[in-house]
Amino acid sequence: MCAMNAVRSPMAEALAKHFFGKSIYVQSAGARKGEVDGFASEVLDEIGIDLSRHAPKTVDELEEWEGLNFDLIISLSPEAHHRALELTRTLAAEVEYWPTMDPTLVQGAREQRLDAYRDVRDGLIRRIKERLRD
Repeated sequence: MCAMNAVRSPMAEALAKHFFGKSIYVQSAGARKGEVDGFASEVLDEIGIDLSRHAPKTVDELEEWEGLNFDLIISLSPEAHHRALELTRTLAAEVEYWPTMDPTLVQGAREQRLDAYRDVRDGLIRRIKERLRD
């Protein structure tokens, strides 16, 4: 879960699905709804992961569409963490906060901005593999 389900949480969802396939159930959502981010798609494409079919959704939309049947909620932004903690009032789920930089805030040339996205991608890969391995 992140702020707008446009960069960090879709990347995390795609990475978790890539590394763990159907052995775990993973969905991403945002506290609010954003727009698909081209740089996020590009840096995942660099490692062979397709993000083109991702459609940003909110936690409320996810709950409405399929319910919130999760054992673990990983929040990647302060806003998402606050929302995840609110959910635990009615949902018996563990919440972990992985503070993750918002690469959309990085200014500069295209390559500098892409490097920020790559840093987020690579950090998420490390955390996901460490946390979700059997």
